[in-house]
Amino acid sequence: MNDDRQLPPAGLAALEARVRQDLAWLDLPAKDWVPETALEGEPVLPVAIIGGGMSGLAACAALRFMGVPAQIFDQSPAGFEGPWATTARMETLRSPKQLTGPALGKPALTFRAWFESQFGLEAWEALDKIPRLQWMDYLRWYRQVLALPVHNGHKVLAVRPRGADGVVQLDLETPDGARKVLARHVVLATGRDGLGGAYVPEMARSLPRDRWAHSSDSTDYAQLAGKRIGVVGAGASAMDSAATALESGAASVDLLIRRSDIPRVNKGKGAGSPGLTHGHLHLPDDWKWKIRHYINVQQVPPPRGSTLRVSRHANARFNLGCAIERMEWTGDEIRVHTSKGVFHLDFVVFSTGFRIDWNARSEFAPFAAHVRNWGDRFRHPEGEDDQELSDSPDLGPAFELQPKSPGACPGLERIHAFSYPAALTHGTVSGDIPAISVGAERLAQGISSRLYAEDVQWHFEKLQAFSDPEVFGDEWTPAEPPGQTAALLDKADAP
Repeated sequence: MNDDRQLPPAGLAALEARVRQDLAWLDLPAKDWVPETALEGEPVLPVAIIGGGMSGLAACAALRFMGVPAQIFDQSPAGFEGPWATTARMETLRSPKQLTGPALGKPALTFRAWFESQFGLEAWEALDKIPRLQWMDYLRWYRQVLALPVHNGHKVLAVRPRGADGVVQLDLETPDGARKVLARHVVLATGRDGLGGAYVPEMARSLPRDRWAHSSDSTDYAQLAGKRIGVVGAGASAMDSAATALESGAASVDLLIRRSDIPRVNKGKGAGSPGLTHGHLHLPDDWKWKIRHYINVQQVPPPRGSTLRVSRHANARFNLGCAIERMEWTGDEIRVHTSKGVFHLDFVVFSTGFRIDWNARSEFAPFAAHVRNWGDRFRHPEGEDDQELSDSPDLGPAFELQPKSPGACPGLERIHAFSYPAALTHGTVSGDIPAISVGAERLAQGISSRLYAEDVQWHFEKLQAFSDPEVFGDEWTPAEPPGQTAALLDKADAP
């Protein structure tokens, strides 16, 4: 018997042929069934997706599999959507390699299939975690093999719900100038910071802007060579930033960590199960808050590999129980006053997470004041204050935004928030690798249902007009009535 492990990898061409065959066997994508419409002489897209990273690609693929034409608009150059090849600094992904990510239940679309087709099973078994840039290569392939329509270099200037005519207008800046796109539904697949931005403590304002950065900024770390660096925080991005600075030749890196110890256990990982993935949406509000708040309070520990990447450097210092009291710029250095003394630094990286703030994004100005967040309607239990959860959008079952006051912003429900801040309502199905396919299919099912309901009269008329015959009338001979049949037989028998 041959050992498959000894067979050479089949190559991407063979895998792509299998993808095409699998989709053909499943009759995917489904035939387009949404009626074409136009307004003001402009075609109206059934769905426009803002963001061409992993979430946007998965959402687009899920919609197109269901026969709903969807198009993606992303401001980045082709192949550089999302953070993986731009602002992310980890060496490998934090998720286990076997998670199927955006494959939508299709084995040939998994990262593993992509990897093994090129490098073989033994290489897969030897792989610990997925290299960050290799994951980006996989997403590029995913886009290409599914022929997903992505319009690159398209920056969204404004998202305008127009309730009167049932569309959302996107004002775009493109390489060819200004462009207006109309869509019946718009999906915000805008990433971890896509409904607000990076959170930076107010104390940063006391420093010159060229002396600090957020860990998500596109900072040139080569410029930190020979400098004394402070990194605020102890999460994964803090470790990635600290390691990148050290590898770029920083004179020293001080991690300023408020907690007396670094979290050891990833509680979110322990909670993961198909039950929670599919059931979180249907939990009572108080349980949704309780679960998400507990995970937030416990915090996610940095990966072991990321932490070792820092601690292998002798000039890295882990300052635990080091609460920052204030920062000051003296004219030639930053002095950080903490509960453990004063640190003298040249540059500070704030790894302090993100905030949800509709008003921080100018493109959302047309509707920002009307979005209902959890804090607008839910009274959380005493002692469970959580600003991130209070600011989270209170979404409907298809990730749609809901207004603070009914009828105050017609068309708002045509905008769907398919990014990490949906986690309180839907669970972590819209921003992280583990359950992104579940979220994409839930989104696609919800939008498909609404599109059909909106056009039900058109579909009914199409049903009535349908006239393709199954039979043609020549498949049988009509029988005579029983009495006539007997009389004819008697007449035939007469002498």
